[in-house]
Amino acid sequence: MQVSDKTATAQLSSMTGFARREGGVDGLSWVWEARSVNGKSLDLRLRTPTGFERLEAAARIELAKRFRRGNVTLNLSLGRVETASQLRINREVLDRLIALVRELNGPAAPIQVDTLLGIRGVVETGEGNTAELNSAVEAEAAAAIVPLLDDLLSTRLEEGERLRGVLAGQVDHIAQLVGQARGSAATQPEALRARLKAQLDLLLESRPPLAEDRLAQEVALLVGRCDVREELDRLDAHIGQARGMLADGAGVGRRLDFLCQEFNREANTLCSKAADVALTRIGLDLKAVIEQFREQIQNIE
Repeated sequence: MQVSDKTATAQLSSMTGFARREGGVDGLSWVWEARSVNGKSLDLRLRTPTGFERLEAAARIELAKRFRRGNVTLNLSLGRVETASQLRINREVLDRLIALVRELNGPAAPIQVDTLLGIRGVVETGEGNTAELNSAVEAEAAAAIVPLLDDLLSTRLEEGERLRGVLAGQVDHIAQLVGQARGSAATQPEALRARLKAQLDLLLESRPPLAEDRLAQEVALLVGRCDVREELDRLDAHIGQARGMLADGAGVGRRLDFLCQEFNREANTLCSKAADVALTRIGLDLKAVIEQFREQIQNIE
């Protein structure tokens, strides 16, 4: 199945996939198998029988047209398809054996044909591949590279669409947890003012009294430690970015991986600032979902 480059860049692609193509020429069969797994860059490992190394150049060109990342292994194997038409009787060897039997047992001695045919060298299977046959097989195998890699691309795109649904669900879960954090009592203005006032009273009661500039510094630190709304705002922004990337789908794996680090940074800060058990629990749940999101992103091209 032919998949255009435009289609490939418009969809979310996984880096895992498998494809197989096979054929044969005059009883010599060939099988291509293509496997793709996660990789930081695009890497090809080609395994072919001796004499078929020239296929690598064409494989690399076609691979670069379809993929940006992933470790791809292409394996070409050959096999003999034995048929009755391939069997050939070596008349010279058979005549010598018949002559030897008659010499030893007499001209009228019965000839056991099945016994003679069972002797090695009488029946040949034609296992020796001629240069012409190898050339014909190489041409067929070379022509199969394009459809093989198109099949591999299709499986990667199918897996990518499945992952898009999984990742979108995880982003929705992150958004739900951020909403719960915003609704938490610890993030409400009244709770923030009460917490700030209590800590400020402790500072004012300190002995000896703090200097005005030091007191201003401490107040600024307290304000930063009490209020998690800035972290929640940034998480909202990251959620919007993640949804945009998933909708785009064009080679977004690395960008999503970086965004996941930003998600995790804000979640860690939220947990460190949490003023009550409920907000801490939300922060921990948020970190768990972000980690699941990160693991799935490793499969995205």
